[in-house]
Amino acid sequence: MSLILKILSYLFLSAGVQCVHQVSWLPCEFTDEHVFVNNDGHTETQLVPRQAMLQFGQTGDAPVNPHAITFLITGSKVDLRRYIEGAEAEQLECELRRYSTEGIHVRWPVMGARDYNRWFSCTLRHTKGLFTVTSFLRHPSDQPPPGQQDYRKWPPIGDKEILTTTVAMVIKSQTPSVRAGLGSQQKLHCQFAVDHKGPDITVEWDWQHRGEKSRLFSHTSRTGQNQGSGVGLRGLAGGDASYTLPFTKMSSEGTYSCSVSVNPLFFKLDINLQIEEPPRVSLNMGSTLSLLEGEDQRVSCDAEGYYPLDVKIDWYVQDPAALGQRVGAPLPKLLENVLLSSHKHNKDKTYSLTAFFYLRASLRDSGKQFTCSVSHQSLRVPIKKSFILTVEEPTSWTFYLIGFIVVLLVIILFMLLGYLHSERKRSVQKKPY
Repeated sequence: MSLILKILSYLFLSAGVQCVHQVSWLPCEFTDEHVFVNNDGHTETQLVPRQAMLQFGQTGDAPVNPHAITFLITGSKVDLRRYIEGAEAEQLECELRRYSTEGIHVRWPVMGARDYNRWFSCTLRHTKGLFTVTSFLRHPSDQPPPGQQDYRKWPPIGDKEILTTTVAMVIKSQTPSVRAGLGSQQKLHCQFAVDHKGPDITVEWDWQHRGEKSRLFSHTSRTGQNQGSGVGLRGLAGGDASYTLPFTKMSSEGTYSCSVSVNPLFFKLDINLQIEEPPRVSLNMGSTLSLLEGEDQRVSCDAEGYYPLDVKIDWYVQDPAALGQRVGAPLPKLLENVLLSSHKHNKDKTYSLTAFFYLRASLRDSGKQFTCSVSHQSLRVPIKKSFILTVEEPTSWTFYLIGFIVVLLVIILFMLLGYLHSERKRSVQKKPY
């Protein structure tokens, strides 16, 4: 019995700790709208930022900040806090706006719902770009909508008003911005949930880039019709509308839009996919370069196959005495006489660039390390390639001349000795006995 009590106590404490870390309220910016007709007879909209609070609780709860507009979110089948789990309150940016149904009036099909609703959108963004969550807040109202577009005559909201709402629909992406290399597989995350079963829902994926636009996928639950591919139908039934790119190409770059609509609500979630290909860096020599003093050498650093265009190539030189120092070593010196080639556009639409300079060998530079540093937005740290310069003093021509003369004299001496020896031998043979 005591063991069961310990287990129950542990579960209770665990649940309590989890509740402690749940976000209970958030400061938000409520962007209100003031619509009016200007002097020219045109309708204009003035955006009015107002202080607001997003508060989770129950009907009748006191506001956390009584001096701000309170959007009190009460319980529904869609728990907004579940979609921001793991994030602290200070990591979330909150934005609230009115939502126009464009004159469409539909009774929201949930238990106990009234005939009329006022709608608001709430967008929560992680400050580090980990996710974006947009929800639709339903505020029941006894006042029927005006006989015109609702945005032309928004109902006023007081500075300290409490709006009791429920979450009707939520859409989340864990990939609001994607950086992908060529030839990789990418899953563009799009998740949704609605507060009632069997909604008449439409899901669409579109791609757009530099004026081009195409429909990638569409699904309508009412007819069961599907067009295109990339979205798993089994996952779609559970609210997973993620789109999969099996093989990224340069033409895959652009804005991918996941659209989810349940009448009268519609939301389009944009996901920006950018191709980033890191450069391949190489030098036109090995790890060492040996030259004679006064000799000239073209030294080049090639950055190849990178995308997008911007790349930075620098050449540095470091004194040999500083290479082994860990503390107090002078910083490498940036070379000023570096030239850049024009950007080469490769067949796969990547780019290449060469940074080069002409090195005149000097004995004072012998042992120095020359480093090429390549920076690109696809790299966390620059790619560096280095070589050590060795300079040798050229052998003097005087030394060669003296050596040649000495060798020539030795040869002549041996020839003379041979001649004298042969003459002496001949004179001995002619003597009479």
